Amino acid sequence: MSSSSSSGIPQTAPAGSLTITKPPQTATSYFKIAPSNTVTIGWNFTDVLVQPTHLTVHAVGENGNTYPVGPTDGVIPGTATEVKWDLWGYQQANPNLPLAPGSYVLHIWDDRGPGAARSPGLLQENSALQFALYTPQPYTPLQSWTCPTCNGAWSDFATHPAFVSLTVTVVVMFLSGYSLIRQALR
Repeated sequence: MSSSSSSGIPQTAPAGSLTITKPPQTATSYFKIAPSNTVTIGWNFTDVLVQPTHLTVHAVGENGNTYPVGPTDGVIPGTATEVKWDLWGYQQANPNLPLAPGSYVLHIWDDRGPGAARSPGLLQENSALQFALYTPQPYTPLQSWTCPTCNGAWSDFATHPAFVSLTVTVVVMFLSGYSLIRQALR
C-alpha cells in the first residue's frame, strides 16, 4: 500500500493529483525513435498527503499495446518528479514489442494500481499526456528523389469536381456572352 497511513486524512481533503509539466501541454509533442534521443517527462504533485512508495508509468499506443516507460520497466520511486525514457534503447531491448509510430497516452498511477478509487490525499491516476512517436526516414539525395504525386498531378487536378464545375461555368458564361454580343450587333 502506501509508505504511511491514510487514516489521519480528513474525508473532506481533495484527492491528490499530478500535473504534467514537461513536455508542455499546449500542443501534442512528437518524439523521434532514434539513437541518443531520450525523452524526459516531468510533473508536480498537488494535494498528495500520503506519498506513494512507487509510481508506475506506462504508455498506451493507438495500437492497443502498453509499453513501460523509463529504465526500470515503468516502476519508479514514489517521490520521483520525472522519468527519462530512452526510446531507441527500449526499441533495441524489446524486438517482440517494438514502439510503433503513432499516438500514445501516458498513464501514471501509484502503488494502489490502475483504476484505484479516488481517495482524499492519495494520488489519483493521471492520463492527461498525449504524445506521438515517429521514426525518421533515411536521407534521400536530391538526384534520387522523385515526387510520388507529381506525375499524376494534372490528371488529379483536371478530374477534381471543383475544377470540372469551374470549367463548365466559364464555358457557359463565354457562350452566353457570345450570344448576347451577336444579338446586339444585329
